[in-house]
Order: sequence, then structure tokens, then C-alpha cells
Amino acid sequence: MLSVIVTGLAFAKEEKKEKAPAGVAPLWVEPTDLTSRDLFYGVGGKSLAPQLGASYAYVSADTTGHSKGYHVVGPDGRKWRIKLGDEAQSEIVVSRLLWAIGYYQPALYYVEDWKLTGHDAGAVKPGRFRLSSDHATEGEWAFDKNPFVGTRELHGLIAANLLLNNWDLAASNNRIYRVKAKHEAKLYYVAQDIGGALGATGLPIGSRNKIEDFERQEYVRGVEHGRVKFDYHGRHRGLLEDITPADVAWVCGLLARLSDQQLHDAFRAADYQPAVADRYIAKIKEKIAQGVALNATSEVPR
Repeated sequence: MLSVIVTGLAFAKEEKKEKAPAGVAPLWVEPTDLTSRDLFYGVGGKSLAPQLGASYAYVSADTTGHSKGYHVVGPDGRKWRIKLGDEAQSEIVVSRLLWAIGYYQPALYYVEDWKLTGHDAGAVKPGRFRLSSDHATEGEWAFDKNPFVGTRELHGLIAANLLLNNWDLAASNNRIYRVKAKHEAKLYYVAQDIGGALGATGLPIGSRNKIEDFERQEYVRGVEHGRVKFDYHGRHRGLLEDITPADVAWVCGLLARLSDQQLHDAFRAADYQPAVADRYIAKIKEKIAQGVALNATSEVPR
């Protein structure tokens, strides 16, 4: 089973198709199949999707973070972490987009029809299912303390999160995954809990999964001294200080290669209403275009 899961998480592709510098390979691998990636099922594909309508056995409650959730075991023995609440949908979309452009992501699914046994038994609300039985974790990592500090790929990851208005860039949301493939354990740096997005950034916290908030916030405010000034109002402004126009143009160039169908599939995977998804996609494409434009100029009008 593990070899199947590893392939599903796209780790096997790294060994065959890696074009990234060796130093950033645990964070990002060039997505040579970017335009054909399935953003409905995501990195895990259809084969790893949880069984709809099935009963999942309660292991423990997850009381950390903003959203209520559970650790459960499915009927096939696989372990999942379920997240309920307003960030379940947004996390699916952000994860799909990050994976599409080459960043490692766990297998995530939005499941509407499922049952819980052993505790709070019965039918429950739709939730985000994250597969946890395919890897171990080696602790947290911070955006400003890791092996990739100063690289285009790390700056691109931050810029992509900012484009999607993920305001919570705390180290507690990131994990180092240990995955065994071909008798060798490898480490991967994953931006894991990314549901604080698709709303507006703010202090002390922003909003999540609110289209009206997302639409009214911009992306890039300007460029000063060769560094991008973002329309970001969260707690982690220090992480933005060294991001260049080239960094933003690079990651937005990757996002620009996604088709309308792929973008719609990402929102469909999280069960967004079509009219709401259309509004999100329009704003995302507007921001992508703004980022790509940084490739042609060193300054952006205020």
C-alpha cells in the first residue's frame, strides 16, 4: 500500500523527472505535467479518495487550531485527520493549487457523506479528510528558518499563499514529512494547514472562505527598492521583505498555465457553488495577471 500512496503523492515523480536544483527538491519539484494535473482528485487521485457514505471509527478529537476535527480510521484501515468548519473548503482549494505548481501536499479530499462511530456517533457535517497513514512527521518548519531561505522556490510559495489571501503563515501550520520509498526515507517540507485563506488578511486574524472579503483585497501594491509590496495585513509581514518581482512573476507564471477547467475542478473538489467559484476564479486570474506583469517592469503603479 505504501508504494501506491507514495506514487499518489507524486514523490515517485521526483526521482524520474526532477529538474529543480537539488537544494530545493524537498520543497518543490518542477511539475512537468502541470497542464494535465487532475485538480478535482488532487495529488492522491481517485484511488485514494475516502469511501463515501462509509463509517469512520473515532480515535481521538482534534482540538488544536481554529477548527474542530477528529482522528479516525476508515473501513480499509487507513488513518485520516478530519477538519470541520469554515476552512475545510478553502484548504482543499489552496492545496490543489499549490500541488499543481509543484509544491508537496498531502492527499486531501472534501467528503460530504460520512458517518462517525465510537464517539459523537452518527451522520456529521462535511469535512476535509487528510490522509495521515502514509507518512510520519518530523516536526514543524518556519518560512524564515529552513534550508531554502532566499530561494526563488520558497519566495514563490509565500507569494502563492499571499495571492490566495492565506494570512496565517505561522510555523505551527507547516510540517516536515518523512516518507519511505524504495527502502529509503525522505523528508519533504509541506505547508500543511493552509485553510486560513480565500477571505481577507487582517490583524489579529483574517477571515476564511468569504468571497466578498477575497474580492475586495488586492495582491500587489507596488515595488520599492527591488522588493514587492503586498496588500497583506496579517501577522507575518517580516516574511515578505525579500520577495522580488521576479519571484512573484515566476510563481504566477506557473499558475497562469492552469486551465479554466483545472481551476474550476479545484473549487468543485471542495463543493463550492458554481456562481461562487466563478467569482473566486475571476479574482484569482486577475491577481495572477498582476503577478505575471511584474516580469516586464520593476515598478508597479500605486
